[in-house]
Amino acid sequence: MSSYDVAVIGSGPGGYVAAIRCAQLGMKTAIIEKYSTLGGTCLNVGCIPSKALLDSSHHYDDAVRHFEEHGIEIPGEVKVNLEKMINRKQSVVDQTCSGVKFLMDKNKIDVYEGVGSFADSTHINIKKTDGSEEKIEARNTIIATGSKPSTLPFIEIDKERVITSTEALKLKEVPKHLVIIGGGVIGLELGQVYKRLGAEVSVVEFMDRIIPGMDGALSKELTKVLKKQGFKFYTGHKVKEVTRDGKKVTVKADDKKGKEVVLEGDYCLVSVGRRPYTDGLNAEAAGVKLNERGQVEVNDHLQTSTSNIYAIGDVIKGAMLAHKAEEEGVFVAETLAGQKPHIDYNLIPGVVYTWPEVAAVGKTEEQLKEAGVDYKVGQFPMRALGRSRASMDTDGFVKILADAATDEVLGIHMIGARMADLIAEGVTAMEYRASAEDISRMSHAHPTYAEAVKEAALAATDNRALHV
Repeated sequence: MSSYDVAVIGSGPGGYVAAIRCAQLGMKTAIIEKYSTLGGTCLNVGCIPSKALLDSSHHYDDAVRHFEEHGIEIPGEVKVNLEKMINRKQSVVDQTCSGVKFLMDKNKIDVYEGVGSFADSTHINIKKTDGSEEKIEARNTIIATGSKPSTLPFIEIDKERVITSTEALKLKEVPKHLVIIGGGVIGLELGQVYKRLGAEVSVVEFMDRIIPGMDGALSKELTKVLKKQGFKFYTGHKVKEVTRDGKKVTVKADDKKGKEVVLEGDYCLVSVGRRPYTDGLNAEAAGVKLNERGQVEVNDHLQTSTSNIYAIGDVIKGAMLAHKAEEEGVFVAETLAGQKPHIDYNLIPGVVYTWPEVAAVGKTEEQLKEAGVDYKVGQFPMRALGRSRASMDTDGFVKILADAATDEVLGIHMIGARMADLIAEGVTAMEYRASAEDISRMSHAHPTYAEAVKEAALAATDNRALHV
């Protein structure tokens, strides 16, 4: 039986990063993955493939709607080859997963393919795809088994017409009418992919606005922009029935007053969040406790109820984000090495990769109001930037929330072109506890989208924005 300092169950961003950091710190490390490719949900059926399709569909949308205005003329009709688009997406996934395998080899991490389940707190059984079993010993174990798409109790996911995000990444045709249940990140991103390619898209959301966890101003602006692109929204609606008849899917929902709306489409994407995945883990054999939501319970050190077993990522509490899982993976590895790592969960950014992109870090205006914090707001519209006009990306704004007394930045919320990258400036500023004036005095290259951050900081500092 092979013995290890650390065994990691799950090879998603949290798991494989944890394994790499453990190996870097001199620990003999193994990683266990049930699927034939490494990378977990994010690399295989999540972050990476969805961004590949978003980029491909964005190119098509630009060709159809904007090229002529840029002086680019294409003879004949611009057409979508969905099969080729899906194949390109898969090649990106394959390259990325191969990259993770390379990193495992480079760091001398043993990879086991199979389902890992606890025999006890220091032994893990690995059931392989061919039915054979192997047992390893691990002084410490990191649970990084991730999550799976959630559904509603009365909805039958048939994976053909009533689908999850996994199936939406490999459709063989562009839907005529895609009905999306859930107005969160995943639904909106995939909805935009197929809207660009010609589908009618309707979004049914139980809350009174889309992206309900983000700042209300971002939700309002994204709603406006997506409606302009042709999305139809049914916010404040509770889905009560989803039925399929051949190629037709019918979704029935009630608004807050009980008035029914009936939507008929050829595909229904159920995008109501994700659930922690612990199936087959046999956590109880190791004394690992789960809470009522199925999450692995951990303390502030990400330690489970069994002291030598840790858990990270989607399988524990908190935002289900790949980069949050990565930070936790490094945190556990460094903790095991006797270091004193730290994670500030307030500074884990959130991003929606629609176009315009939406990104945020820190507190929302709603959270500051609820906490009774005296704050000030600086906001700057993207349409006022020369760079935005040059690229025809004039939707959106940057909004900075700062403490009214100390001027410390408490939250940064942005919607516009390349905000997924630009939010790193906000994270950096807040990591160093910058004030709005600190940011306003930093030189930002011209012309760039980043100038909107400086201008928003100026607006928060005695309303000193220069270009509005």
